[in-house]
Amino acid sequence: MEKREIIICIILAIVTTNLIRILPMTLIKGRIRNVFLRSFLYYVPYVTLAVMTFPAIIETTLSPLSGVVALIVGIFAAWRGAGLFPVAIISCAIAYLMDNVLFT
Repeated sequence: MEKREIIICIILAIVTTNLIRILPMTLIKGRIRNVFLRSFLYYVPYVTLAVMTFPAIIETTLSPLSGVVALIVGIFAAWRGAGLFPVAIISCAIAYLMDNVLFT
C-alpha cells in the first residue's frame, strides 16, 4: 500500500468514526420520549460488550468446549448471586482445568 492510500484510509476512518458520534447529537434535539427507543438505547452498550466478549470466551481456549462450559458455569454462578470477581475466578479455573487436565 502506498503512503497516499494509507492517508486516505486513515481520513476515512476518522470521518466515519466521528460521523457515528456527532450525527446523533446534532439530529436529536431534546429528550427522547419514545419508550421503545429509550429502552433500545439503554441496552446498546450491554449488547455491544456481549458481542465482543462471548466469541473471545469460546475461541481463546484450547478447545471450544472448555470455553462453552466455563461460560455456562460462569452464567450459573452469576445467576446464583456470585460477584464479578468470583465468577471470573470460577470461569478461569474451569477453562484451565478442562484445557490442561481433561484435554491433555
